[in-house]
Amino acid sequence: MTTAAAGGADEALPADRKRSGGTSVPAPRKGGPAPSGSPGARGRSVTGTRRLIAALFILPALVLLGALVVYPIVYSVYRSFLDQAGTGFAGIDNYKTLFSDDTIRTAVKNNAIWVVFAPTVATALGLIFAVLTERVRWGTAFKLIVFMPMAISMLAAGIIFRLVYDQAPERGVANAVWVGVHDTFAESSGFPKAHPLPVHPLKAAGGGAFVTKTVVHAGQPVQLPLVGVLPAKMPGDAKPARAPEAGEDGAVTGTAWLDFTKGGGGKPNVIDARELGLKGLKVEAVRNGEVVATAKAAADGTFTLPASADGAELRLPAGNFKEPYNGVDWLGPTLVTPGIIGSYVWMWAGFAMVLIAAGLAGLPRELLEAARVDGANEWQVFRRITVPMLAPVLAVVLVTLMINVLKVFDLVFIIAPGSSQDDANVLALQLYRSSFGTDADLGVGSAIAVLLLLLVIPVMLFNIRRIRKEGRR
Repeated sequence: MTTAAAGGADEALPADRKRSGGTSVPAPRKGGPAPSGSPGARGRSVTGTRRLIAALFILPALVLLGALVVYPIVYSVYRSFLDQAGTGFAGIDNYKTLFSDDTIRTAVKNNAIWVVFAPTVATALGLIFAVLTERVRWGTAFKLIVFMPMAISMLAAGIIFRLVYDQAPERGVANAVWVGVHDTFAESSGFPKAHPLPVHPLKAAGGGAFVTKTVVHAGQPVQLPLVGVLPAKMPGDAKPARAPEAGEDGAVTGTAWLDFTKGGGGKPNVIDARELGLKGLKVEAVRNGEVVATAKAAADGTFTLPASADGAELRLPAGNFKEPYNGVDWLGPTLVTPGIIGSYVWMWAGFAMVLIAAGLAGLPRELLEAARVDGANEWQVFRRITVPMLAPVLAVVLVTLMINVLKVFDLVFIIAPGSSQDDANVLALQLYRSSFGTDADLGVGSAIAVLLLLLVIPVMLFNIRRIRKEGRR
């Protein structure tokens, strides 16, 4: 009875669900893959792909990975324990050199500065640009302009900023702007390097100033001749020098002029027809060490001092002759690293902006609007909602730039002049300098390469953990 019922039930099952020992098992389908336990399933993966075929497809990638990544790493580690010639075992001497050599220690310090400041500033600027351009009509055009430096190679960017940071204001844009702002609020020198000759009635007074050899008196016009001013440096509106007239009411008069006749023929201490007045030259009357009167020469060089100058010495202060302000030494030992970091930020702020703008476009707008409805101002919305929700994107940008700056080489090599290259040195540049050249030491160079690898690994592990955590959400 039971057997018959079972047989009847078995007959009632579909053909692909026949019972076997009281348990229904699926029958192999016609033309389909065999079950995993069957002989036909051997050599196949879960998806039915033969493992041998899969290995053949992966093999070229594995060969390239081994040849271009694994082998160089292994050989660099091995070479770092050999001496300069590569024939003797040096132990950890090369690694000791990394922390005893002043040049390499400077490179390590500069790399730390790069890792801390360059990614942070670039990410912060990218966040600001992305947020501020979100609502403006011309935001797309602005983003395009900011992103354009990414299309420029590091070599070209280095050449551009080498010119931008040029010390001469007529070539360097940075110093041209800086000098323009400085000269707006500070009086510049009129006649740098001007000086009297021994036959002139002036003598040095110390500190770059000049005084008359005798005191001056009213009714006796004073002559203040100078030389050493290039014709191109003369004021454009200077006029031919004119002999002064006697002053009225006890005033002291005189003429300050360039005692030099172009083409020759002039006489010293004599105002010739083709000699120009030193317009703007400051003249001080000094008695007992105190300035009692001041005046400035007119376009023809003449000046007038009040009666209080009678019996005093006339002094031409050093401010008339100091070198003109030429701006900041951007590529000097002090500012070369911040200057190069500025060029890096100029290039990569656009990269950060584009990624952050993409993350910003995916934020739920209802949360932002709800916060505004509840009374939050734009700063509170940005600080408490926008930034926390953009944290994953900001982490991606920050980690990417940190890995990028650890291997920065081109900008430092091109922008930093030879006199400041040691001060701007970084590990990637030192790796090049130690591994190539007349005094190359491949042992030290390999040790630097291993150090760079060890510095990159923690950042990479952090990035991998973050990606896995995002994947589990």
